[in-house]
Amino acid sequence: MHIKSAEFVMSNSDVAKCPKNKLPEYAFIGRSNVGKSSLINMLMQRKSLAKTSGRPGKTQLINHFLINKNWYLVDLPGYGYARVSKKAKKTFQKFITNYFEKRKQLVSAFVLVDCRHEPQPIDLEFMQYLGEGQIPFSIIFTKGDKLKPNALTRNIEAYKTKLLEQWEEIPNYFITSSTNAMGRDELLGYIGEINQSVNAVL
Repeated sequence: MHIKSAEFVMSNSDVAKCPKNKLPEYAFIGRSNVGKSSLINMLMQRKSLAKTSGRPGKTQLINHFLINKNWYLVDLPGYGYARVSKKAKKTFQKFITNYFEKRKQLVSAFVLVDCRHEPQPIDLEFMQYLGEGQIPFSIIFTKGDKLKPNALTRNIEAYKTKLLEQWEEIPNYFITSSTNAMGRDELLGYIGEINQSVNAVL
């Protein structure tokens, strides 16, 4: 997919105020400081489309970006600073769960995970929440350039082993780097394929 245009549309915390049209949406979410803003800027080839910060938790609202005039990239707040509990709705900000449960335009979520770390309970819990809600999602392993190839493969395999403790099969996943654009073509190609199938149905 060639990115011809990427423009900021709106920020808010009320799902009812999100764009009214039926364009497909792809929501990006992850723990605070996972590299989400950098990944979005890399995908769109814009230096500051999404605001990056050394301070985790910079994104506090639902941010809509209109891409190529025909789909939305949705930048959601990180969930790392919410208090962890057994009930997902207490773990994640209420308006995030409202978005996932009420937003009919959502086609797929992308859960960002730092490939350098072992599986984090809050990431696994969020994926479980999406799975139980039958919300389609893929995993994006970020910062793939920070590890040597063998270490990267080892970490991904360890993550897959952990996931298979709860999942019958591994969710779709991508390995990316905002530094060298690793995974960009694969990820945008995947979104492009889904858009084609969505447009065929509409």
